[in-house]
Amino acid sequence: MAAQEYDVVVIGAGPAGENVAARTVKGGLRTAIVESELVGGECSYWACIPSKALLRPLEVWNAARSIAGAREGMASKPNAAAILARRDSFTNNWHDSGQVEWLRGAGIDLVRGHGRISGDRRISVEAPDGTITELTVRHAVAVCTGTRAAFPPIPGLREARPWTSREATASKEAPRRLVILGGGVVACEMATAWLQLGTEEATFLLRGQSLLPNYEECARESVRKSLVKLGAKLITGVSAKAVERLDDGSVRVSLPSGEFIDADQVLVATGREPRTDDLGLESVGLKSRSWLEVDETMSVDGISGGWLYAVGDVNHRALLTHMGKYQARVCGEVICARARGHFDAKSAGEWSRFAASADHHAVPQVVFTDPEVAAVGLSADQARKRGLDVRVVDYDIGNVAGATLYADGYEGCARMVVDNARNVVVGVTLVGPAVGEMIHAATIAVAGAVPIDRLRHAVPAFPTISEVWLRLLEALDEQLICPT
Repeated sequence: MAAQEYDVVVIGAGPAGENVAARTVKGGLRTAIVESELVGGECSYWACIPSKALLRPLEVWNAARSIAGAREGMASKPNAAAILARRDSFTNNWHDSGQVEWLRGAGIDLVRGHGRISGDRRISVEAPDGTITELTVRHAVAVCTGTRAAFPPIPGLREARPWTSREATASKEAPRRLVILGGGVVACEMATAWLQLGTEEATFLLRGQSLLPNYEECARESVRKSLVKLGAKLITGVSAKAVERLDDGSVRVSLPSGEFIDADQVLVATGREPRTDDLGLESVGLKSRSWLEVDETMSVDGISGGWLYAVGDVNHRALLTHMGKYQARVCGEVICARARGHFDAKSAGEWSRFAASADHHAVPQVVFTDPEVAAVGLSADQARKRGLDVRVVDYDIGNVAGATLYADGYEGCARMVVDNARNVVVGVTLVGPAVGEMIHAATIAVAGAVPIDRLRHAVPAFPTISEVWLRLLEALDEQLICPT
């Protein structure tokens, strides 16, 4: 049994884990990262990267078809084989050699195998061949194991070998008939992709009444119209009663009404659960399979000595890659500061310098459907539920000069949510082609709590779609002058 000592051990080599390790190495701490699958994690091979690689060519194809002078030269449909090949190139055909080389170059040690916490500042790593390596840690252990698809308790579902987000982003071909359980981001993005890559029938089974339930109504309705136009069917207020893989390879989804839907594949997109099973949490008094509660420095609650951290999706603060990387930067800096003796969690000055706050109120997110949905901060309903007195401003992005130039018949909407008490923007939602590239301006406004009176002096360039900011502020002025 081999034994090694490190300053820091990171469990999980996804974006969050890689960023924690990169920060601690730069801070002079000897760091190892433990990974049981591919270095690069979910995002690189089964989520953000392959899904956007599938969707981007379709976005370009649709954009060209929306402009006179370009549409005339377009093929009648996208080249599915070329798009799938491009996706495969971005995942390096599901090999992690490039990511491993990056670790070496950064000075981060890689320990292959399944990592388990075996006690205070101790990690046991079981390699694929059964070899055990014991790691002792001087300063910190960071759990960055992420999440996996959550399966609802539907009889026969697991046995039917359904798609999760992993199979949906990695499939080599489009199923002719697809049933989708759920209506969130994964469900909508994958339906957008596969309905344009060969799927002929896509049926959503929604427990609620709409797609993207946590987004503004304009976003929900725009995406619904788009998917229906592509050929999707939505059945609301229903859950599957049972799922069965038939002898011919097809799947039968039974409904509570006694009806059933036959399909070639089922996509389970009903949420995520933490990958904290078989992690050894019980050895330090924590509960297996649970989300890890953390403070603003990503330090896990209830751990004496403050040596255990949880970063990214596994702490359930904001299940997005960019937010995991943000938390990782905070965590890495905190670990280094504590190792140098320069950090006191009880010091207000130190806390404000290191504490993560954006994942409470300024989380940007983009849904790469057609049209795109981009949002940051709070929706109007969320703001009101928090007790804020807000003013809501809506504007049709299609009326902006830059939008009319971007695409013939540009359709989109913008909503700005303003906290009347502080006179700052607390939420923005944009819907339309290319709005994902515009959301960072809104993120700065929300994260920086920029007063409306200062935003008026941030002049958008003409003729760009960003001129919607000017129109939103003008509409706000009209509300203030002529309140309804």
